[in-house]
Order: sequence, then structure tokens, then C-alpha cells
Amino acid sequence: MFFDPETWVAVAFVILMVVFGYLGIFKSAMTALDHRANRIKAELDDATRLKQEAAKVLADYKARSASAEREAADIIANAKSEAERIATEAKAKMEDFVARRTKTAESKIALAEAQALADVRAAAAEAAVQAASTILSQSVKGQVADDLLAKGITEVRQKLN
Repeated sequence: MFFDPETWVAVAFVILMVVFGYLGIFKSAMTALDHRANRIKAELDDATRLKQEAAKVLADYKARSASAEREAADIIANAKSEAERIATEAKAKMEDFVARRTKTAESKIALAEAQALADVRAAAAEAAVQAASTILSQSVKGQVADDLLAKGITEVRQKLN
């Protein structure tokens, strides 16, 4: 039995364990393992806390993203309604402008017609006076003719103008 290598390995192991126990290596190893376990637990707790913070940040981001999308949709809707309103106003202003220009053109045409009619009447009166003057001067002679001619010309001018 004392010559078996397994026996001496067992004896050396027991002696080693007693020396370790006497020197407090077990206690320091257990303390080191406890410190390591505490450090790992703290890291796990920190990782859990960071995960929760990341989840909060993600939820906040999603909420902001949804809010931004709603705002964008509202802005687009407002822009469309504003564009439609501006187009409607522009159309109404254009129609009003066309109507005013048409009315102005019609009034200018009516004024030109009235002026042309007055010019024609004046020309007709002048022609009638000239014709009457010529006819009366050839058919009536003397002082009576001159008086009658002047009176007729004056009357024609007054009636035609």
C-alpha cells in the first residue's frame, strides 16, 4: 500500500489541503470567488438597467417618430388645403379681373360708338348745312336769301348738335 503511487498522491493531496486550510487559502479563494460573484452580479444588474433604459429610449423614439409622422401628415393636409384655397382665390380673382376688363372694354367700345355717332351726326349736320346753303344760295337771291340762309343754318346746327 505505501508503494502504490496512488496512495502517495492521496497523501500529498491531503497534506496540501491541510496546508491550504492552515494558510487560509480556502478562505481567500472563497472571498475572491464571492467578490467575483458580486462583481458579476453588479455587471448583470447594470446590464439589466441599461437594457431597461434602452427599452425606454426605444419607446420614446417610437413615440416621437409616430408624433413626427402625424405632424408631417397634418402639415401635408394643411398645405393641400391651403393650396386649394389659394387656387380657388386665384381663380376667383382671375374671373373678377376678366369681368372687370370685359366691362371696361365694353364701356370703351360704347364710348367709342357714342363718339363715332356724334362725329357722324356732326358730319351729317355739316353736310346738310352745306347742301342747304348751296341749294338756297342758288334758288333764293338777295337780302332775304341771306337772312333765311343764316337763320336756317343756325337752326340746323342747334337741332343736330
